[in-house]
Amino acid sequence: MALKGIDIFKLTPKKNCKECGSPTCMAFAMKVAQGSADISACPYMSDEAKAQLSEATAPPMKTIKVGAGECEHTLGGETVLYRHEATFVQRPLFGVCLCSDCVDEKLENTLKVDYERIGEREYVEVLYLIYKGDKDAYLELVKKSMGKGRLLVLDCKDADAAAAALEVCGADKPILNGATPENYQAMSELASKCGVVLGVGAADLDALYDTVAALEAAGNKNLILDVTGADAKESLSNAVQVRRAALKNQDRTFGYPSIVNLAKLAKDDLHTQVALASVFILKYASIIVMQEMTYATALPLYGLRQNIFTDPQKPMRVEPGIYPLNGADENAPCAVTTDFALTYFLVSGELERSGVPVNLLISDGGGYSVLTSWAAGKFSAGTIDKFLKEQDIEGKIKSRTLIIPGKVAVLKGELEEKLPGWEIKISPNEASGLVKFMKDL
Repeated sequence: MALKGIDIFKLTPKKNCKECGSPTCMAFAMKVAQGSADISACPYMSDEAKAQLSEATAPPMKTIKVGAGECEHTLGGETVLYRHEATFVQRPLFGVCLCSDCVDEKLENTLKVDYERIGEREYVEVLYLIYKGDKDAYLELVKKSMGKGRLLVLDCKDADAAAAALEVCGADKPILNGATPENYQAMSELASKCGVVLGVGAADLDALYDTVAALEAAGNKNLILDVTGADAKESLSNAVQVRRAALKNQDRTFGYPSIVNLAKLAKDDLHTQVALASVFILKYASIIVMQEMTYATALPLYGLRQNIFTDPQKPMRVEPGIYPLNGADENAPCAVTTDFALTYFLVSGELERSGVPVNLLISDGGGYSVLTSWAAGKFSAGTIDKFLKEQDIEGKIKSRTLIIPGKVAVLKGELEEKLPGWEIKISPNEASGLVKFMKDL
C-alpha cells in the first residue's frame, strides 16, 4: 500500500505491536493508510520514517495555530470542498480594520460586539492593524490594540516597522501579513525569528504560488495566504482556486488558510461587505476582514457561520433550562419544547411576538425536533416529568399551567397523570399560531 509514492509496509517493522492495538504491524499500517491511526503510536518505527509518513498522511491543508493564550485560534486543516461531503473543520474568524487615525472610537465599538448564541461566544476575533507609513503612529496603534483579548494581524510590508511592532507585541503571536514577491526573504526571516505566522500576498496566483514555493524551500511553512485581489470577482476566484488546488489536486504549496480583506474590496460600503462576507464564509476564507462590525451586521453573518460550520451529523442544541420571555416571573405559565436550536428560535420568536409573559422550558430532546425526539422516545411524558423534577420547576414557578406542542397532543393524558395539579394546554401545530393562542390564553 503506497501513500504518495511511499510504501508504508516497507517502512513499518514486522513486529507485534501492543501500543497500536493491532495484532500485527501490517494491520497497523493499514490503519495509518486509512487515516484511522496515528503513526506516532508505533514505538518501533524510526524517527525518520515517522517524519516521512506523518507528512504523507497529513491533511492537504496545513493546520496553523495563531495567537497566544485566550487569543489562540486554529486555522486550516480542512479536508473537503463541500460541507455535505463530511464537515468543515475550522470556522472563519472576523476582523475589523484599524489604523492610527481611527483607532479609539472604532476599537470601542468593535469590542461591544460580543454575545453568546447556542452556547458559543460570537465576537470580533481579529484586529487588523494597517500600517500607513508612520512607524511611531503604528507602534502606538499596536499598543492600544494589545490586551483586548483579540488576535492581532499586522498588515505591514515595511520590514523595519514590522520588526519594531513585533518587539512590542511578538509575545502575543500575531500574524505578520506583509510578505510579497519583492520582500519575502526579509519578512520570512523576521517571522521565523519571532515565531509568528507569515501572511503572503501577490498581484496574481502565479506570483503567489512562486512566492510560497520559495518560502517553503527556505524552510518556512508557517504561512497564511492573502488571496485578496483587485476586485470581489478576482478575490473569490483566488480563494476557490487555492482551496481546490490544495484539496482536489493535492498541491500542498497552496495548502494553507487564507485571508480576504473586504474593507479593501468595498471601501465605505458596509452593505456590500456584508454580502461579500456571506459568500466568503462559504468559499473559503479563514479570516474575513471588514471595515467595521456592528450588531446589525454581526447577527446574520455569525448566524450563517454557525450554521455552516456546525457538523451536519450533530444538530445545534440549546442548553436545557428555563428561559423567561416577555418579562415572565414565577406566576407566568410554562411552555415546553425540545432543545433543537431551530425549534427554539421559531418558538421563542413567536412567543416573544405575542407579548404575553411565559416561561419557556427547554427539555433535553437529544438535539432533535419535537416529532423526531418524540418518535425516538426522547420527548415523552416521562422525560418531561423528569426534566421538571431535575430543574425543580415546581419550586421555582408557582404557575401550574403547562403548554405542550400540538404535534405531541397525545402526551396530554399521560402528563396529567404524572403531574397532578397541573393544567396541560395543547398549543397549535405550527409556531405561527402561537401569537393568537397566547393572547387568547
